[in-house]
Amino acid sequence: MYMATKLDGSALAKKVKAEVKEQVAALKELGKETQLAVVLVGEEPASQIYVNFKHKDAKEVNIVSKNIRLPEETSQEELDRLIDSLNEDEEIDGILVQLPLPKHLDEEKITQRIDPSKDVDAFHPYNVGLLARNLVGMPPCTPAGIMRFFEEYDIDLRGKHVVVVGRSNIVGRPIALMLLNADATVTVCHSKTKNVSAFTKEADILISAIGKANFFGAEDVKEGAVVVDVGMNTDEAGKLVGDIDYAAVEPKASFITPVPGGVGPMTRAQLMLNTVYASKLHYERQNAKA
Repeated sequence: MYMATKLDGSALAKKVKAEVKEQVAALKELGKETQLAVVLVGEEPASQIYVNFKHKDAKEVNIVSKNIRLPEETSQEELDRLIDSLNEDEEIDGILVQLPLPKHLDEEKITQRIDPSKDVDAFHPYNVGLLARNLVGMPPCTPAGIMRFFEEYDIDLRGKHVVVVGRSNIVGRPIALMLLNADATVTVCHSKTKNVSAFTKEADILISAIGKANFFGAEDVKEGAVVVDVGMNTDEAGKLVGDIDYAAVEPKASFITPVPGGVGPMTRAQLMLNTVYASKLHYERQNAKA
């Protein structure tokens, strides 16, 4: 029996944000202020909470965050015009449009309208393409945060069998690419996969991003596996839990992320890292023109 090492996202996020703060200060000394525009359309409560967290994180690392709130009835044309103006604004380094958008707005169109060099979520097909080709670009926040765990805790990915459960464009697909780029052997399971447990039981590393409370128990996990839980769910008692039954799996795993306090803080820290990365790109480009 193992007693898992906790992959502490809160502590690691603090370390990452300290790195960001140093980089922001170094750019400011050169006369470059790092700025992030956060766009929220409508009054969706969870989105408002996420946006508030992002502004708080930005303040911590001295990134100027521009808060743009639009009414629910904002038209596609109005949002398109806003994105165009932010793309053209040389002072804005990062643009984040909080998803989901109201149903009458086209999320894919908005994602593709953002300048790839300001796309701090890394959802634009250009940035996804760089990732697929294993080239340097803006990395997607949650997958990059997960990869930082492996780096920080000396978890070697080479030749390891990693099972990713979930194939979303935000987590499942990009983390699979990142793992392949790091020489892991990757299996992606999804809603049409038959007998998912047969795959998870063989995984050296299990990454779950399906959004089902306590879906995986000890019987679904290999002895000594590294377990990364991306799920954010509420159980019957209204408590925040992941996809993994933490109490059941922790004694069997070698490493495990808690929920909350695991992947979530690292996603937000990576957003700040992406924003300062974008700021450096813009500073270099502006100086190359000068």
